[in-house]
Amino acid sequence: MATKNASVSTASITRKQLIDLLNEDLAREFQAIIGYVNYSQVLKGAAYMNIAAELAVHAGEELAHAIILSNQIDYLGGMPTTVPKPVKTSQKAEEMLRFDLDNENTTIRNYRRRVKQCDELGEFATAEHIREILMQEQDHQIALATALGVDVPDVGIAD
Repeated sequence: MATKNASVSTASITRKQLIDLLNEDLAREFQAIIGYVNYSQVLKGAAYMNIAAELAVHAGEELAHAIILSNQIDYLGGMPTTVPKPVKTSQKAEEMLRFDLDNENTTIRNYRRRVKQCDELGEFATAEHIREILMQEQDHQIALATALGVDVPDVGIAD
């Protein structure tokens, strides 16, 4: 028992803090769903038709992420949020794609940190779920950077 308590005291995050952070992640997934649904339908121009179809696919993937996060929040003893983060909109296709890329960059940075936090708490299954989500988020980041004709940003890890 002493060893277990010692490992808990060295964790840099509590279970409650992890739940709160996962709820922020969930709010960001809801933001992504709304953004991708909106942008996929309002993007105009021949140059953007392929990416518009891809954004519709991304919306479905983000919904799957939201369900996974909600499940993990419930498993940890929390109540999943129902409130999305604000969604930026624009009439300009390139601005919409940049908003999406910025959001994906933030999401990736946060999920990289979340994996470490889950591991620190011994929540290895939750960490594995987030790793799977992270792989898709990086695919979204690549698709958006490619559509914008920019290099994939190196986003590091959130502090």
